Amino acid sequence: MKMNIYRKSRVACVGAGLTLFRRRLMETSDELMWLAARQALDEAGLTIEDIDCIVFGTAPDNFDGIHMQSEALADGAGAVNKPYTRVYVGGGTGVFSVIAGWWHVASGLCDRVLVIAEEKMSHVQPHPQYLFHHIFDPVTEKPLGVNLIWIFALEMHRYMYKYGIKKEDIALVSVKNKRNALDHPSAQVAAKITVEDVLNSEVLVWPVQRLDISPVSDGAGALVLVSESEAKKLTDEPIWIDGVGWSLDTMYWTNRDLAFPVYLYYAGKMAYEMAGIENPRKEIDFAEVYDPFDYKELHHMEGLQLARKGEAPILTREGVTERDGDLPINPSGGLLGVGNPIAAAGIMKVAEVYWQLRGMAGKRQVKKDVVTGLAQAWGDLMQVGTVVIMRR
Repeated sequence: MKMNIYRKSRVACVGAGLTLFRRRLMETSDELMWLAARQALDEAGLTIEDIDCIVFGTAPDNFDGIHMQSEALADGAGAVNKPYTRVYVGGGTGVFSVIAGWWHVASGLCDRVLVIAEEKMSHVQPHPQYLFHHIFDPVTEKPLGVNLIWIFALEMHRYMYKYGIKKEDIALVSVKNKRNALDHPSAQVAAKITVEDVLNSEVLVWPVQRLDISPVSDGAGALVLVSESEAKKLTDEPIWIDGVGWSLDTMYWTNRDLAFPVYLYYAGKMAYEMAGIENPRKEIDFAEVYDPFDYKELHHMEGLQLARKGEAPILTREGVTERDGDLPINPSGGLLGVGNPIAAAGIMKVAEVYWQLRGMAGKRQVKKDVVTGLAQAWGDLMQVGTVVIMRR
């Protein structure tokens, strides 16, 4: 697959913001967007009046409990009397919103873009899984009583069976990420746990257990993206978006390769080609990969060619993916530790890459010098891959 993508302007990130991630935040969706946007704008040294257009990512209207959500949230996004675009591709929204912001600047249409993504999952009672029941094909899938955990259990079981992976090795991801999140100021479920804690936690749908899963969360994140000429005016340390990629697999989970994320392989390939990366395992210094379940971190490492098929659990067991390892994965704590407000989760990962490359990650800063980082998210009907590659 050869991608020829024309760019009129190189695109830089010059500011990022993130709210707390919590089970039930008191703030409204508007207020969460405003809080994240204000932090990002302050970090960039800009105000909302300096912004040319807004891109915001939000969940289905059902999640926020607001009809015509994109219009209703315009105030919180700062989009009143400004051009704005709404993006939604499920869990991939946070990264795809950044990609949408990127093309607004790269095309030459805008010089300064504010990207915001938010989620208020706590509106869905008693649990968001009740809403997810309605996303499947009404003829071939919904009659089975399927939900997301049911599907992920099938995928996790297939992945374990095909490559001979032990549940203990998968549990190490949850242990690592929850421990990393102890250093994150926004974290919802940071904890010091053991593999035994994961294996002894409640079985939901085997082999998925309670501590294999990220929590239900509310939260928001924001980024300020600018053209090359604007970046030079605003900072001596711009972080460049050098590659973006996205891909769509079939919506029917019965037709997918459950042991390998094809959707991500092609999204990664597109981003690597744009960024001039030929050997991801050697050229990517660290990555924030999408980890709503612990096995998905391993799955996604392999889809991104950061590990060979079936190899990611070995790298995890050997400490390669630790914050002080050769290839740190989710040094922030990921979704398993920080939280998972679905539409906003991906933008948290892009923000973390930005802060790591700027050396602003505080206690969660990786130990080695980093130049190139990758953020990735996955979503919709579990078939969308989105990737952003950033460089210092």
